[in-house]
Amino acid sequence: MSSKAGGAKANRKQEGIKVVSDNRRARYDYEILQNFEAGIELKGSEVKSLRVGHVNLAESYAAMKGKELFLINTNIAEYREANQFNHEQKRPRKLLLNRKEIDRLAVGILREGLTIIPLKMFFNLRGRVKVDIALAKGKKNIDKRETIKNRDWDREKSRVLRDRG
Repeated sequence: MSSKAGGAKANRKQEGIKVVSDNRRARYDYEILQNFEAGIELKGSEVKSLRVGHVNLAESYAAMKGKELFLINTNIAEYREANQFNHEQKRPRKLLLNRKEIDRLAVGILREGLTIIPLKMFFNLRGRVKVDIALAKGKKNIDKRETIKNRDWDREKSRVLRDRG
């Protein structure tokens, strides 16, 4: 009985999260090795634009500048009502992580040649903007074809099981 209560609580937490943008292409192009949840430093007009859903994570990535991590090439559209107090659409935005997490990401970039990519941007339960980032390794074309093959096989398998059951 306690397992049901725990599940209901987890579902309530998921309901409070509002996903603003999801980078679906990332899971196709990269093999995800490790996930992190990071805060992001934004201006007021950027937050308002995010609430409306005007963001594109498709070509963005994270990079180290000194001992800080920045989200590069993320397009957050201008908020029309902000007029002269608007923001630059593709400016670098600082990611907020613990020092240990930043060091772990830096090791992945420098030693192993991995990439940091954003997977999704969302508002958490407290209304703060968070970014799910991942340490990832690029896939080659043959790996992408294998991913497509496995996905098609899983669909076919579930279709057959559903029709027989």
